Amino acid sequence: MADTFYNEIINEHNLNPYHKHSLKDANFSLEGVNPSCGDDIVLNLKVEDGVITDGAYEGDGCAISQASADIMLDLIIGRTKEEALHLSDIFMRMIKSGITDEEKEELEEAGILESISHMPARVKCAVLGWRTLNEMFED
Repeated sequence: MADTFYNEIINEHNLNPYHKHSLKDANFSLEGVNPSCGDDIVLNLKVEDGVITDGAYEGDGCAISQASADIMLDLIIGRTKEEALHLSDIFMRMIKSGITDEEKEELEEAGILESISHMPARVKCAVLGWRTLNEMFED
């Protein structure tokens, strides 16, 4: 049952992504590339007064990389940069080492990607958008 739900979520966000489009008035933009498989996204965010007011991505890649980026944007739009980075930290720890049930609840729909942690070849796909977000806000 969980696998079916996982597949439905990934397919929905991959085939009908809400946030895959250009964002002309973005004031933060960064390309993220996974050279081992060719996944490539450009993450674009509009940030006003420290709040992510809009976001989008463009690019190509596998279903997991594209769906994960779309799910991430669902989660972070409307939040502060600090909140987005906090959620990114939880997501990365979920994939790499595990998190608490309370932390998983914070991730909302992104928590469905927890099973990726058992698929080493797909981890880089799932974290591409999140890693790009982290790099974008490092400076």
